[in-house]
Amino acid sequence: MKPRVRVVLFDIDGTLIRVGGAGRKGLNRAAFNLYGKRGVFRELSLAGRTDLWNFTEAVRRATGKEPSRREVERLHREYLRLLPGFVRRAWDSGKYRVIPGIKRLLRRLSREEGVLLGLGTGNMEKGARIKLEPSGLNGYFPFGGFGSDSFHRATLLKKALRRARTLAGGAAIAPEDVTVVGDTPLDVKAGRKAGFKTIGVGTGFAAWEDLAASEPDHLARDFKDVDRWARWLIGSKR
Repeated sequence: MKPRVRVVLFDIDGTLIRVGGAGRKGLNRAAFNLYGKRGVFRELSLAGRTDLWNFTEAVRRATGKEPSRREVERLHREYLRLLPGFVRRAWDSGKYRVIPGIKRLLRRLSREEGVLLGLGTGNMEKGARIKLEPSGLNGYFPFGGFGSDSFHRATLLKKALRRARTLAGGAAIAPEDVTVVGDTPLDVKAGRKAGFKTIGVGTGFAAWEDLAASEPDHLARDFKDVDRWARWLIGSKR
């Protein structure tokens, strides 16, 4: 009998790190550089969205036209060109933060046999890796589902599971052995829609009341109680 494999998929922005608005600033600047339109996302929330949605909406707002995939990719390339600079500025100014407790939890989980850690994020993969680079967390996540996979978060989460199965040598990982960890109701909703377990964590951008109302399987204010998180994610009693 093959050993049980558990998969934990982490959102990035507000869950693993906070980058001082580097993504929003990069997208606004990219749209200005290409279209001369300022602040396309000054007021609209990007939290819990996918970058395919964000970039498509940015082009639509900047041009007033329905964008082609080629136009969206053009904006994506400009965003990736600018993003490292905005991330560096966030780091240099002290606005870049690794969420307290997350490194301890990741170290704990990474030592557990049969546990695969991945990303479940609306960021395009290259953008995700750029944002995570200063944190030193990229190495914990050899795979994931990304905003480059789909407009829809539930679909990209299912893509992450397919990649996890490949990484596990074709293991038949059951949906109930996958947990999605995120800081917004949209993370919870997507995880549930994909058929996975969900944990909402109040470290990010959503109001606590809204996160609680989304009814995740578990709910925590932060990552400080590592033993409790380990019990939720892998049933560990250590």
